[in-house]
Amino acid sequence: MRKLKLLREYLRGSGMTYLLSMLSVLLMTVFSSMVPLVIAFTVDYVIGDKPVELPAALASRIDVASGISTIRNNLWIILAVLVVITLLQGIFMYLKGKCSAVAAQASSKRMREKLYGHLQHLPFDYHVKVQTGDIIQRCTSDIETIQNFISTQSIEALQIILQVIVVLAVMIAMDLKYTLISILLIPIVFVITVRFFINMMKVFVRADEAEGHMTATLQENLAGVRVVKAFGAQNFEMEKFDEKNRTHRDLNMDIVRIMANFYGGTDLMCMLQHALVIAVGTYWVVRGQVTIGTVVAFSSYAGMLVWPLRNLGQMMGFMGQAFVSLGRIQEILDNKPEDYTTGETPPVQGEIVFEDVHFEYEKGKPVLDGATFRIEKGQTVAILGATGAGKSSLVHLLLRLYDYKKGSIRIDGVELKRISRQWIRKHIGIVLQEPFLFSKTIRENIGIGCGRVEEDRILAAARTACVDEAIREFGMGYDTVVGERGVTLSGGQRQRIAIARTIIRDVPILIFDDSLSAVDAETDARIRKALRERRKDTTTIIISHRITTLAEADRILVLDQGRIIQSGTHDELIQADGPYRRIWEIQSALGDEMEEMTV
Repeated sequence: MRKLKLLREYLRGSGMTYLLSMLSVLLMTVFSSMVPLVIAFTVDYVIGDKPVELPAALASRIDVASGISTIRNNLWIILAVLVVITLLQGIFMYLKGKCSAVAAQASSKRMREKLYGHLQHLPFDYHVKVQTGDIIQRCTSDIETIQNFISTQSIEALQIILQVIVVLAVMIAMDLKYTLISILLIPIVFVITVRFFINMMKVFVRADEAEGHMTATLQENLAGVRVVKAFGAQNFEMEKFDEKNRTHRDLNMDIVRIMANFYGGTDLMCMLQHALVIAVGTYWVVRGQVTIGTVVAFSSYAGMLVWPLRNLGQMMGFMGQAFVSLGRIQEILDNKPEDYTTGETPPVQGEIVFEDVHFEYEKGKPVLDGATFRIEKGQTVAILGATGAGKSSLVHLLLRLYDYKKGSIRIDGVELKRISRQWIRKHIGIVLQEPFLFSKTIRENIGIGCGRVEEDRILAAARTACVDEAIREFGMGYDTVVGERGVTLSGGQRQRIAIARTIIRDVPILIFDDSLSAVDAETDARIRKALRERRKDTTTIIISHRITTLAEADRILVLDQGRIIQSGTHDELIQADGPYRRIWEIQSALGDEMEEMTV
């Protein structure tokens, strides 16, 4: 029921168009059922000499004999009637196809918009856990499956049902006993069809999931193609993809096997039913129980019953596939979106206070364990810690990608949980270690978060990020297209463009999450100097493993297993015994060795 409700929801706005398509199907069915009657009439009353039987009251007002004689002498009248009926069939068939296609396209557009919009507002935690390839498959092939069902298969199924009803009504009106003979094997065909639908539903679920896994593997490989080539891992990746591909192939072979068995069995039953109608009809004609025209009509009607019912199995299979796709889409829609706009919108100056903050991604595995520190407005604070110490988790909490369970985080005295997610993210700029660049020009990537932006601001941001000279060396300068994910740029260039993209927003809080790791020490120093000169009142958080990047910060926090274990300036920390000093000594020794090697 939920799936039907979802389908009905997507058809909202195209309901009249879809109803017009259904009406066209009804009229097309009515006119198609008239053709055997016309042929039967022609055989029995026009070509043959069987008298037309009409009610006495009607026969007294109509000269039937004169009418039949006129038709016998002008057989083109029969031809004209058949042409008109066929023409009307064609018109309503055209309307059926056009209206259903329009309704399907409109519903697919709404479906994609709803799904894409919902994905945009799902919490960060959801996107971390799901496979991108599987989501892409749901947004593309699953929607296409539903679109095909709406535009073609559902209408064809309706046509089959209406045709069965209309044809059965006509047949019963003509000869009840002959009708029972004509539908003798249909219950068997129906049972086979239902079993086919059940089996196909089970396989379709597994096949769709297998296709999602295969798509995810392909997407992951293409995204990391440089790593694959660098490590010579092509054979490993091919084996991994081959495994997913084989699973997908085997499941599709199961579908082919089920369909082959179904079509083979039902074709035989349909042909037997058709032969039975002709054989019994011929026998009854010889005995004078029915007319030749009746046999001709019932032979046509039998075909109009058994073959569509056989095809109904295929339609039910498509319906099963569409319902599977609807279920996969519904799984996404069932995830609750994050509350993005609700909350306070206080002025953000840049004061940040963490007080006994506890946080965990998985129950029983704390990432932050009582983190406590204070950052004054306009202060530059650096954070040092081993991988998994909780550095990035601090950033996630500040952006409200996750909410802390215990403790307090205050921005300018206001509890962070009370502030709108949209509002706080608007006032925080972040540069990640692996920044994402869009397949657009460098100019568009820098100004992407600001809408229309003046050229001077783009150039100023690029100069602050020390990437202006590198950009101008490209043939197209700022109009250079960076390629998907910025693949045409070096790691350092991507990071610096991402820095320019962030600082152009002019926000009160800046976060650099190991975002200078791919640039050399000299460029690192130039960027930090340019940032200090640009905005002295900006609160800046620098996360890095490089001591030289942290050394000039107003205060340095050393994080270990979710707790602040050291705090102070660079000079204070290298004087104290602790992790900071040991890391500084190691990096200083490595730096000296590198200098000696280059001399």
